[in-house]
Parts: sequence; C-alpha cells; structure tokens
Amino acid sequence: MIIESNKVVSVNYKLTAKKDKTSEEAHIETADDSHPFVFLFGAGGLLEAFEKNLGGKKVGDGFDFYIDAANAYGLHDENHIVSIPVDAFHDDKGKFDSEHIQLGKIVPMMDNHGNRLQGLVKEITIQHVRMDFNHPLAGHELHFVGKVLEIRNATPDELSHGHVHGPGGHHH
Repeated sequence: MIIESNKVVSVNYKLTAKKDKTSEEAHIETADDSHPFVFLFGAGGLLEAFEKNLGGKKVGDGFDFYIDAANAYGLHDENHIVSIPVDAFHDDKGKFDSEHIQLGKIVPMMDNHGNRLQGLVKEITIQHVRMDFNHPLAGHELHFVGKVLEIRNATPDELSHGHVHGPGGHHH
C-alpha cells in the first residue's frame, strides 16, 4: 500500500527550522514511534508541500526534505504586527488584564469576522498593546526527517469527518 488520498498515515519525524541560510537549525518537535503523527492524507489539513513530499511512499520508507518558508507558514509580514488600544484589554471595571496580557505571551484573539487568531504580545504601553499575528514559524524553512510507520484505508466515518479517529472510534 502507498500513501495516497484517503489513506490514514502514521509517521515518525524530527522537525527543525531555520530563519535564514546562516542560522542554525532549531529543533521544533519530534513525533516518535511511540507517539507517531497520524493523519488523513489528502484531507487538506496539512501543509500541501508536506503531503507532496510523502505521496507515493510506502511503509518503511524514510524521508528527508525541506519546505521553504513561502510554502510552509509564509514569509514574516510586518502588516501582521498591529497595535491594539490598551482599553480592549480592560475588564468591565476598567482594570487591565495583566494576568493574560504579558510580554512574550501568546494570547488567543478573534478578528472582526470571528476568525480565531493567536497573537504574540511584543510591547505594552499606556496607549496600546503591540501584537504579532504571524505564525510562529513564518519566515522559517522547515526540515523534516523521518520514516513511514503505517498506512491503512480510512474508515467511512474518518472520510466523512475529514480526520482520523483514535482507537475505539470517534472522540469529539
């Protein structure tokens, strides 16, 4: 069996990333044999370039590939760094939310259209909170090294829901 659309795939991998040609690769995450990454191939939930590099592989095949920043999480965009009026972070009594809004902290937010965003707090002043809404890996080249552990046909439920179900069935 090979990796193709509508197959459930299990892989192990080590992911590293670097910001530019001269920087060292930094470890991002590892999926090992005891905790593999399991996904429904072709469901659209993963980086297109990740799936493209795995398509056609079979159990036991190794992989070692790079995804440039533009095809990973995009280039860092200064337009995604915004200043939000500080009063947006006050409670109904006018008190600033210093528990959640701290330098270097990632804060869940929502835009005017109801889309969920994650913002990194970069600066807090009397007038505004400056937040970076770029993906944390924007501007980074990704490097995946790993091995295909298992491939199976997706169940009808998995196909209709567009994701893998864990042992024992559906859990959401």
